[in-house]
Amino acid sequence: MHMLKLAAALAATALLAACGQGGTKAGDVDGARIAAASGNGEWLSYGRTYDEQRYSPLDKINASNVAGLGLAWMHEFDTDRGQEATPIMVDGVLYTTSAWSKVYAFDAKTGELKWSYDPKVKGEKGFDACCDVVNRGVAVWKGKVYVGTLDGRLIALDAGTGAEAWSVQTTDTAKPYTITGAPRVIKDKVLIGNGGGEYGVRGYLSAYDAASGKLVWRFYTTPNPTGAPDNAASDKVMKEKGAATWFGEGWKATGGGGTVWDAMAYDPELDLLYAGVGNGSPWNHVKRSDGKGDNLFLSSILALKPDTGEYVWHYQTTPGESWDYTATQHIMLADLNVNGAPRKVLMQAPKNGFFYVLDRATGALISAKPFVPITWSSGVDMKTGRPIENPGVRYEKAPSLQIPAPFGAHNWHPMAFNPKEGLVYIPAQVVPFAYTPDAGYTYRAGGWNVGTDFLANALPTDKAQIAAVKAMVKGQLIAWDPVAQKARFTIEHPHFWNAGVLSTAGGLIFQGAAQGEFAAYSAGDGKKLWTYKTDNGVIAPPSTYEIDGEQYVALMVGYGGAGALSAPFLLPDRPRLPGRLMVFKLGGKAVAPAYVRPEVATLDLTGVTSTGDAKRGFALFHQNCQVCHGPNATGTFLPDLKRSQMLLSADSWKSVVIDGALATRGMASFSRFFDAKGAEDLRAYVLTEARGAAAPAVAPAKGGPPPKT
Repeated sequence: MHMLKLAAALAATALLAACGQGGTKAGDVDGARIAAASGNGEWLSYGRTYDEQRYSPLDKINASNVAGLGLAWMHEFDTDRGQEATPIMVDGVLYTTSAWSKVYAFDAKTGELKWSYDPKVKGEKGFDACCDVVNRGVAVWKGKVYVGTLDGRLIALDAGTGAEAWSVQTTDTAKPYTITGAPRVIKDKVLIGNGGGEYGVRGYLSAYDAASGKLVWRFYTTPNPTGAPDNAASDKVMKEKGAATWFGEGWKATGGGGTVWDAMAYDPELDLLYAGVGNGSPWNHVKRSDGKGDNLFLSSILALKPDTGEYVWHYQTTPGESWDYTATQHIMLADLNVNGAPRKVLMQAPKNGFFYVLDRATGALISAKPFVPITWSSGVDMKTGRPIENPGVRYEKAPSLQIPAPFGAHNWHPMAFNPKEGLVYIPAQVVPFAYTPDAGYTYRAGGWNVGTDFLANALPTDKAQIAAVKAMVKGQLIAWDPVAQKARFTIEHPHFWNAGVLSTAGGLIFQGAAQGEFAAYSAGDGKKLWTYKTDNGVIAPPSTYEIDGEQYVALMVGYGGAGALSAPFLLPDRPRLPGRLMVFKLGGKAVAPAYVRPEVATLDLTGVTSTGDAKRGFALFHQNCQVCHGPNATGTFLPDLKRSQMLLSADSWKSVVIDGALATRGMASFSRFFDAKGAEDLRAYVLTEARGAAAPAVAPAKGGPPPKT
């Protein structure tokens, strides 16, 4: 009897440890625990569970009491760039990342900082980040916390102390690769991709041993430009299916793109890993592949075997991609009743504007309908699965004004699913863009290589025309019925570029917004039930968890990303503000301190002249600077050039633009792309914009600026 009691006690102890209670090892997560998470109050993986539904069974916060939600605790970070991470909660510890790939661990109940880790990414690397120096979070597995860094490293940290266990360089440091996405861990393998498609890199997905950091397999998404095999998991399928879909020489200089920079999901029953693949490099199909071929596996959903990386199937959402219409957006798995029969499906709303429902075992197309108005295609051919393109959209010879823009009808911001309502909640947007062939395109190492002339997207000077452009842009939260293939309701936002979404069993959907707001809506009809003014904008998705019978909702606050950098004139006029982690609960009484706004000084341009050619500077600006500093120098989230003290002196301007004086803060030298005369032409143009705006200069916030901008 004694032995039976001992055995029972040991079994109970093992069960408690597996459930995250009574265990002594911090971050003790494995696949069984993630699979069992559907019934508990933790948030163990990026999308909470392997299906990436971002649906929590917690219901203590619900439609009847959400009005009583208040701030429980908060933490302010040392960076004011975009914050995109999903906080992970394991065994009472909340793990998150901030911009510049920094990692933090907090007591999830009290907010006490347990440890932090700075990978010390060099500021110069910010130049290679197309869409801000962001990071979307960590993975936790068997006592370790894994983070991908902006400079391409994958790092394992001790979950209890934050001490570095191992670090591997996953990319070629001579090329402009970045990592902004969150790792996933499947069967003791850490999965990580990379970004950099606009700059000219070749994409791939890698699997590393979780214990040692040793590379297990790699899958390349484009052919080897040299024609040689890669000795990789992708060799066989690339030879059989991929290589023959590429033509010409343009892609060989850039690597073709196809970076796997965000979406992944996993089906333990089918033992299939799903990954989304990015845009082509250059964007323009004519410049990349002579306008011929589907270019596998660009803009595709890949199904692979996680043990080996072996190809199983793919579905290409945009064959011959030419518009930055990536398929890296959120991939979600669910079981739906379709046409009276149960189906195991994969769902995605990629940039191109169609909502896809696929059979996740075979990749067969079940449905595809536009979830926002689009102009590039009239529909998807259900027999071939290919989009039906409208005439002229490939802009081979003439511009094509299209919806969606490269921002996409849906970007990286995660969706959420509510199985009770049968709805997917999509953070959507409607943005136009003038795709124009770049007649003078040549590959520029380290620069943007898109083959599309951004000059066509310079702003008009007439205020009425600018107002008309703004009126075309919308931000929305769409409740999409994937079975009926239509929206049940749509919540309109005052701006585009809003946050990711959380869905709960309490009948709620949570989403932050550009204007500086965090809100809860009814999952059934979209009625706004609660709102909190964050002051700073929100792009990150929230997570939720339970401790000691109380439910919490955690949110990273801090605005940035591609929308804020490239189209600030469409967004709230607000300075960059420090990032925050804000955690809410019913009856929370904490009060967030008011942000310290930058002091504003006057920039006196009296007597300031330039020998440069402003007209040429206008062209140079939109070819080289627009994506970070906004069309017509409207940027505010990176330094507003119209307000820069550097404008006052030709020598000061040259020291930054040509000599790289601010390289450590992310402003690299442009001497590779134009000379000192070009720099002065740029200065002449920005001076005209500054005088037109009568712009004041912005002094650093009190206490000094963050260490890197």
